[in-house]
Amino acid sequence: MAANKAFNATRGDKIFDVCNTIIMCLVLIVTLYPFLNVLAISLNESSDTVKGGIHLIPRAFTLENYSVIFQYQGLLQGAQISILRTIVGTIFGLISASMLAFTLSRVDFQARKFISTFLALTMYVTAGLVPTFLLIRDLGMINSFWVYVLPGVVSAFNVFIIRSFIDGLPYALQESAKLDGANDFTIYLKVILPLCKPVLATIALFLAVGQWNSWFDTYLYNASAPEWTTLQYELMKVLQQSTQQSGAVNANDMAKQMASISPESIRMAITIVVTVPILVVYPFLQKYFVSGMTLGAVKA
Repeated sequence: MAANKAFNATRGDKIFDVCNTIIMCLVLIVTLYPFLNVLAISLNESSDTVKGGIHLIPRAFTLENYSVIFQYQGLLQGAQISILRTIVGTIFGLISASMLAFTLSRVDFQARKFISTFLALTMYVTAGLVPTFLLIRDLGMINSFWVYVLPGVVSAFNVFIIRSFIDGLPYALQESAKLDGANDFTIYLKVILPLCKPVLATIALFLAVGQWNSWFDTYLYNASAPEWTTLQYELMKVLQQSTQQSGAVNANDMAKQMASISPESIRMAITIVVTVPILVVYPFLQKYFVSGMTLGAVKA
């Protein structure tokens, strides 16, 4: 009887493993296929792409699509500003969110409920595009780099995620640090931050992706300042120019070359250019990302 139960359990485990493997393979295919399809189209000749039928492997391999994109004048300047805003915006966002989250996690902070409620309201109610533009204009941040950083330096969502993680830490750690003579800033810097590496890495990934992919704020506030342009905004202009020049007759050399490339090929190449940097960074933060999201969600 025991042998039959062990055999059934072993057979059931094998069946579960096979089904689980099949499901995971299907999920992997569904996840990877769109990216591989975009990569294949971006590496395929534009004239051949129009025929369709490109799936995982380019039918007529070429790097012409990327060569057209990288010949654009403002691309290098835009890449530098995008990297700078991603680094600065992520650092400022982490500092502000972690300091506010630490303050709201303190049980002896009297206004914690009021500020938490106020922050939560900002997630549901916004001023709107026009009032926001007028505020930023009155603050003198039009045509400046800080318009990328300061307006979104405090995010209620990020604060709540970090605070939930801190609430899951033993409060006795802070009490023992106080007994040793540490002040609040020392506790935050030397006790809380080292323990918050998983959630900080998670928030850093959120902030970095948001900063890297953002282009609409450049369009609104820095369109007339080429020195503060971003990579995504320049690539958007490349795509727009390729669409407009596709039917042009009198055009310069750059426009003529872009006119020979289909907008779909340009679009796929642009997608790869803006996606690869994030894909390169993500593996280094993956283990922190998973643990940060699970542990940070233990307490609300």
